[in-house]
Amino acid sequence: MINDIKNDAQERMVKSVGAMVDAFKKIRTGRAHPSILEGVMVDYYGSPTQLSQLANINVEDGRCLAIVPWEKPLIPAIEKAIMKSDLGLNPSTTGDKIRVPMPALTEETRKQFIKQARAEAEKGRISIRNIRRDANGMIKDLLKEKEVSEDEERAGQDQVQKLTNQYVAEIETVLAAKEKDLMQV
Repeated sequence: MINDIKNDAQERMVKSVGAMVDAFKKIRTGRAHPSILEGVMVDYYGSPTQLSQLANINVEDGRCLAIVPWEKPLIPAIEKAIMKSDLGLNPSTTGDKIRVPMPALTEETRKQFIKQARAEAEKGRISIRNIRRDANGMIKDLLKEKEVSEDEERAGQDQVQKLTNQYVAEIETVLAAKEKDLMQV
């Protein structure tokens, strides 16, 4: 019983950390990386489709992405989607290729992105603490229904707390790496 609750909590904590890592991918650093455009949706014949499913996205050099659509008529739609995407990027078209230069980060934008990263990390921590609360509540319910003893309940809560500490530490590690990445000039 308690192991099932613990395994469920661990599964959900892994997903929370994964969601935070995905959110970090959208925070751009000074370098070009295809994952920056991961959330961009393009209007493909009336239905929103991920850009990665409509084109090849490559790093041309350290500060420029090259997008080669599989269908040439999609070029204007892709450009429009990138401009609407709230990433602060300006694509330019050259024939059948779209180039997306990454603007250099100023000190102010770096600090803004670090604040954004810290906010995402805090969301991850809150999510993990909520999962801990849910798991502890389920364990207490088992105690009330007399399906487990008080010792088993205490041991189960200790196991859930260890999981919580482990995943909060993982969030801190990922956040520190992202901050270091953002501060590199």
